[in-house]
Amino acid sequence: MSAPTTDTGRTRPLVLRNRAFGTVWLGQVLTQAAVRMFQVGVSWWLVAYAVTSGRGLASGLFMAVSTLPAVTLAPVVARAVARFAHRSLLRAAAGAAGATAAALAVWACASDLPLAAAYAATLALATCQAFFDPCLTTSVPELVDDEDIEAATGFELSTQSLASLGGALLGALIVDRAGVAGLAVGCAAAYLCAAALITTARFRTSPAEDAEAAGEGAEARRTLRQVLADLPFVRKILVCFAAANLFTTAVFVVIPLYTKSVLQGGGGTVALLEASLGAGTLIGSFTGARVPGRPTVVGSVGLGTMAVVLALPGLIAERPVIAGCLAVAGWCVGVIGVRFVALFQRLVPTSDKPAFFAVMQALLGATFPVASLLFGLLGDHLSAQTLCLIQAAGLVPAACALALLRERATTTDTEAADVPAQETRPLADAGGQR
Repeated sequence: MSAPTTDTGRTRPLVLRNRAFGTVWLGQVLTQAAVRMFQVGVSWWLVAYAVTSGRGLASGLFMAVSTLPAVTLAPVVARAVARFAHRSLLRAAAGAAGATAAALAVWACASDLPLAAAYAATLALATCQAFFDPCLTTSVPELVDDEDIEAATGFELSTQSLASLGGALLGALIVDRAGVAGLAVGCAAAYLCAAALITTARFRTSPAEDAEAAGEGAEARRTLRQVLADLPFVRKILVCFAAANLFTTAVFVVIPLYTKSVLQGGGGTVALLEASLGAGTLIGSFTGARVPGRPTVVGSVGLGTMAVVLALPGLIAERPVIAGCLAVAGWCVGVIGVRFVALFQRLVPTSDKPAFFAVMQALLGATFPVASLLFGLLGDHLSAQTLCLIQAAGLVPAACALALLRERATTTDTEAADVPAQETRPLADAGGQR
């Protein structure tokens, strides 16, 4: 951990004044950009080049496969994050993903790539990412001081938007120009660079935490069910967002279908739309802590706004309209993510964080395969504009359910977490002291 900084030093961005966190954050940017580039590129390859009929099902199945590991491996991931050194686990996940992408690049250069190979590759890459993301989230307290948690959370969540902005911009364009082989080469380079960066980072472990962990032993390893049972308010929030994800994540299936059937565009149009979504999320990640209001109020308003902007492309089929709507939707996603992940960092006990963040990723991701398959199948029978309207309608009940939680206090969760009351203050207050 870097030496304590002065007030003047804290005016600098966290990734510049905390070298360890900045290095790991850059590694996360590279890994998530690589997996997003691969997903967007192969999804466009399936729709535009590899499949002549049933494009929606092929694309939906591909996106579903890419999310299965985060859901099915949640207990394994939780145990691995709790057992192994976080730097070693992060480095191993990035290195294994780099080796997988390199092997796929060799195969694609040597012969025509079968569809099965693309599906197997995304399954392997998603498995590596399923270990990487919750491990990094759990590692935040090992890299930054408590007063920097909101800033660190904003940077961490911004990686997904940076990935969508950079990776999605390149994915479809690379496929149009260099095929899947060129795509795999770029992904391999990003993963291997990330592994090298993480190797150089220094993680800290508090002696008090070491003694506590040694004293608690196996009792600290609670099951995923036990962790959520003691956090009823958090559990209800996760259920609301899981329901919303059934409709929001379908956008990754809708975008290539909308581009091909409605806009009659190519890889450049896919890149524009994906980049609009990523740019909005990036802005939301850095401004989320400054949005006033309780987290549940911010979340419900954000979901309601997303419903409106996702409905507009279903009514107005213009490229600037859908690009602008995706940017606004991305901003809502970024704001919601920062506010709630920072809240969870404070409510969840340290010993439960490996299990919690693994189950959070699994619960929120559990609807992704269903959404991908459902909207993929619907895309073969309904227009892409109709899919936009279905997405918007599905978000309304989730927004209302989240709004109803705003009057419920978080004292039960706070007591379960056994943390000081000031550490569970509303994020509107905490964010103002960044």
